[in-house]
Amino acid sequence: MSDCIIDPVRSRGEPALPATGILAVNPADSSSFSPLARRYDLVRHTLFHSQLYGNDVFFVAGPAVGAPMAAICLEKLIALGARRIIVYGWCGSLHPSLVAGDVFIPTGGLSEEGTSRHYQEAGGNDDDSLRLRLADALTRTDGFAVPKQGRIWTTDAVYRETREKVEWYGAQGILAVDMEYTALRAVAAFRRVSLAAVMLVSDELFHRKWAPRIHRKDFGRLSKQVLACLCSLIQDGGII
Repeated sequence: MSDCIIDPVRSRGEPALPATGILAVNPADSSSFSPLARRYDLVRHTLFHSQLYGNDVFFVAGPAVGAPMAAICLEKLIALGARRIIVYGWCGSLHPSLVAGDVFIPTGGLSEEGTSRHYQEAGGNDDDSLRLRLADALTRTDGFAVPKQGRIWTTDAVYRETREKVEWYGAQGILAVDMEYTALRAVAAFRRVSLAAVMLVSDELFHRKWAPRIHRKDFGRLSKQVLACLCSLIQDGGII
């Protein structure tokens, strides 16, 4: 394979990040960053059009919607020192066994985005160790629902999630849909770092009529709670 013209690097003046952190891809969750920064003494840095905060233990970055932008942000985080990345975002459910408000951990994915194939051609191996530790930590967290696990469909075309695809993929045991996961897994495998994802189910696509929950206040509060829980687990050493 030919050498790439542009490589992700840490430039002068950019921070050296701790090995573990969170990439929160959804813009709505970025409102939690400032309160988390005050709680954990996180220092703010720049990351393209996203936000980046870090201390000596962990970082939190985002938003980064869609496979291309999420992959660019992940590449930069890795260049700055990230080696264990937890992706936090939302997903839609394709199957009645997964409902809005559930916490979901992808175990693998079906790619219909355009980024991952550029990394898969270069090889690399998936690492599931972080996912297993993450699932165990969340299962043992008091007051936290046991996360559900399964495969996910990742697509760039949110407005082309057809009923035929939802029904077909759901019948094949694919439980959810998002816009970033398979691309981020491909980047992580290529760069040989650990990556796992935690997702909050925001809407249900398996009904005759789309059933979103994203505009409900209780959903927003729950999303903030999940992100805060992940930060607490990392800071307290519950995942590393």
